[in-house]
Amino acid sequence: MTRAFVFPGQGSQQVGMGQELAGAFSTARLVFEEVDEALSMNLSRLMFEGPEEELKLTENAQPALMAASIAVLRVLESEGGFKLPGACHFVAGHSLGEYSALAAAGAISLDEVARVLRARGAAMQRAVPVGDGAMAALLGLELDAVLSVAQDAQKGEDGSVDGICAAANDNAPGQIVISGDKAAVERAVALASERGAKRAIMLDVSAPFHCPLMQPAADEMTEVLATISVTPPSVPVVSNVSAHAESDPETVRHLLVEQITKMVRWRECVEFLRDQGVETLVELGSGKVLTGLARRIDRDLNGIAVNSPADVEAALKTF
Repeated sequence: MTRAFVFPGQGSQQVGMGQELAGAFSTARLVFEEVDEALSMNLSRLMFEGPEEELKLTENAQPALMAASIAVLRVLESEGGFKLPGACHFVAGHSLGEYSALAAAGAISLDEVARVLRARGAAMQRAVPVGDGAMAALLGLELDAVLSVAQDAQKGEDGSVDGICAAANDNAPGQIVISGDKAAVERAVALASERGAKRAIMLDVSAPFHCPLMQPAADEMTEVLATISVTPPSVPVVSNVSAHAESDPETVRHLLVEQITKMVRWRECVEFLRDQGVETLVELGSGKVLTGLARRIDRDLNGIAVNSPADVEAALKTF
């Protein structure tokens, strides 16, 4: 069976994630201990016990989600008696999940990924003052229609440019997220409703991710990523920016910077995997968001979400 391992992004975090796995497997505990040490903080306690408001802070949520994902992977490897290249043909992750994918494939070490994600989260939060930016989910419109809505929403009443609004996540057919200046995003929500969107919902987020307003964060991450070692991944990593498999370390480094201001092309990433013959997506880590999106993108794709000991046992029976 041709399969890909996929890794969730921000929004999938929840208090208690990874705790059951850590209680059952020493391999998982070692991952959490390594991340705690790398960050010089007890991130695992925050993951297991909360409080939720602190866990959802971008600089905490990003390394926490990565740690939960890699813990699941390490348990699968140890319990299944295999290493990643023998279990899957591609890896991919949604936004910060791309860093989890790179760690899974050995392109970046676990401790460096943890530190980079904490820096990434802090940089993204600093890029735009709280309250100035916004994001919204537009349901029932295809990408071309959303791009038109976003472009028109950037115009004020006099027709001049008045703010940024851009497509941030192309998650699945009819499920696209926009991002930008708050007033422009609010105009886009109204326009989308007028143009046939089934729903247009403002999201409870702390910053306008994956749009040009994130350029200060991209500038910071250029410097951060220049300090770490990136090696060829053991299996190809599908990039959010290119929606193709990438293995060249310098290309990977460049695309990680681009990812901060560019749209996450998740629908195209999954379609690329399908076109390469992938039949099953195995989602490793907290939640089941990517498993649900896979079904919306192509009903013929199998999706398996793995985040608990019972999930591990069930998944290994399919390998």
